[in-house]
Amino acid sequence: MKHKLRKEISKTRAIYSEEQLKQFSEDIFKILEQTQVFSDAKYILAYYSFPGEVFTHDFIEKHTKNKIIVLPVVKNDVLVLKEFNGVGKMEKSAFGILEPVGKEFTDYSKIDLAIVPGMSFDRSLNRLGRGKAYYDSLLPKLTAYLIGICFSFQLRENIPFESHDFPMNCVITQDEIIY
Repeated sequence: MKHKLRKEISKTRAIYSEEQLKQFSEDIFKILEQTQVFSDAKYILAYYSFPGEVFTHDFIEKHTKNKIIVLPVVKNDVLVLKEFNGVGKMEKSAFGILEPVGKEFTDYSKIDLAIVPGMSFDRSLNRLGRGKAYYDSLLPKLTAYLIGICFSFQLRENIPFESHDFPMNCVITQDEIIY
């Protein structure tokens, strides 16, 4: 069921141009930036997007001046966190994703807000990832407010959910915010 849903989402995503997805992404971040939890956050866990995901690069660059942005890095099949200090201090991973270099950020309790990607989310705030379980092992370590971000076509009424899956506090699409 999860595999089928991932394929369906990927197929639907292919209908949209990169420009459309970037515009949707801007709309998502306009909504996010209006939330109180974002205003109050000093430390934000985000992710550096790759094609087809909600585009995060501009958001990260914009807010790195007044907030501390922490990004995940895949290391030995688990996510470790590193502080973002500019694109010049990043390198391409084995997955082709730019990741920050430098020492690991280990004080998870400082993270106020986590912006979480997903293949799909549902109206009960459940998340379907890419199937590698990276976030499944990271999210339980956080006390941060969790915001799932996705395009409207990735939002479903119900998605497959298992006991190890970690729900969000809210989900934001370009059209709405779900609590």
